[in-house]
Amino acid sequence: MKYFSTRSDSEPISAAEAIIRGLAPDGGLYVPESFPQISAGELAGLCALDYRGRAARIMAPYLEEFDAGEVAALCEAAYGDNFDTPEIAPLRFTDEATAYLELWHGPTSAFKDMALQMLPRLLTASLKKRGVDKGVCILVATSGDTGKAALEGFAGVPGTRIMVFYPRDGVSAVQRLQMVTQGGDNVGVCAVEGNFDDAQAGVKRIFSDAGFAAELGARGWFLSSANSINWGRLLPQIAYYFSAYCDAVNAGALKMGERLNFCVPTGNFGDILAGWFAGRMGLPVGRLICASNENRVLTDFFETGVYDRRREFHLTSSPSMDILVSSNLERLLYYLTGSCGDAARWMRSLGETGAYDIGPDCLAKLRAEFSAGSCGDRAAAEEIARVWRESGCLIDTHTAVASAVLREYRAGTGDTAPAVVVSTASPYKFCPSVLGALGLEPKADPFECLAQLEEETGTRAPAGLAGLRGRAERFSGCAAPEDMKAAVAAFLE
Repeated sequence: MKYFSTRSDSEPISAAEAIIRGLAPDGGLYVPESFPQISAGELAGLCALDYRGRAARIMAPYLEEFDAGEVAALCEAAYGDNFDTPEIAPLRFTDEATAYLELWHGPTSAFKDMALQMLPRLLTASLKKRGVDKGVCILVATSGDTGKAALEGFAGVPGTRIMVFYPRDGVSAVQRLQMVTQGGDNVGVCAVEGNFDDAQAGVKRIFSDAGFAAELGARGWFLSSANSINWGRLLPQIAYYFSAYCDAVNAGALKMGERLNFCVPTGNFGDILAGWFAGRMGLPVGRLICASNENRVLTDFFETGVYDRRREFHLTSSPSMDILVSSNLERLLYYLTGSCGDAARWMRSLGETGAYDIGPDCLAKLRAEFSAGSCGDRAAAEEIARVWRESGCLIDTHTAVASAVLREYRAGTGDTAPAVVVSTASPYKFCPSVLGALGLEPKADPFECLAQLEEETGTRAPAGLAGLRGRAERFSGCAAPEDMKAAVAAFLE
């Protein structure tokens, strides 16, 4: 399996090289040359495996430099006692046609753990395969969850350093505490003046700075990414769509071969793109429903074919979705058009003008497989209360956005097919908003909020969040977007 950039017909590279580089030199994202096929018989066989076995089977064909035993060992290490449930990604049904795929049972209580417990292992193994003797510095822009998950995954990994940038006023109190209290001698955290898009654009500028790369290379370092622009981040996410399907079949909610809809709360588009990749591999995926919050840039795009980031930016109760530039959409457009020229032209237009128009033909292809909707904070709060009241299932603000959009989709289309809501974070990461949705006045202190939510609902806060109390804050720096490169240079001195 070889990999190409979405923006040029450059020489194909191996999976290990794509994982090491993260971003292509031309600014494009690496994509596989083809999609390995999972037959109906193989899919039925996956139903008998645990999560680790399923993940190994799905990932192995994309990793030609690794034998099956090596991939299985990586999965065993990534998905073990670091998760608080043996199912790893359990599927929880609230009625006969609706289930919530809980992807937040890992060490940081967010779905990013599903990929970021795997990526450091993939990266270090890839470095050995390629004989790279330089140190790697991982740069991350985060809207809240990726940062902590990446820090947790890379902390203490030999030969690596990791620097995380987060929007100063754009993450929850718990998310910020998770990052600024992170242990490890090889980690760094810095706030950015601005929003997530400012942080993400700053990281991309650093990656495209050839002079800076040469300077770091002379000092024995090269840069890579743990954002979902890195193929090694996206690949592990494909596995949980297959696993959810198998669990739905095993539960009797679905017959093998029947289509299953997925509704995904979406910011940077990586999570839902992994579902599309699963469908390309043969998984019977029905509709992929893209759920946005008040920053509905993707909803508008799916309706009009015009991607336009030139709009008011809203800080919402679902901060990990407060994004106006959805980087992984580029990969989907590359496949839909079959043209790196179109993808490069549209991304250039986005950078220069803030918008691009894919035209009616490409829009028709997009809408043949995807639906989209959006949900504001008030409706999300009402959805948290409704789901808790009707099923005793406690969901976070991001999951609530998807849950509400799924209900709206069903009401508008009459499609009552079985559907999975992709649940991306523990409700305890967003205690004030969840408590408010339940009609309660949240405590001012974030740790008192955790205890309050436990008392009011009879549920338990994840140990990793409860354990934040009393931990010293290690990182207090803040940089303007134009000063992020200097922050990286200082970090690597």
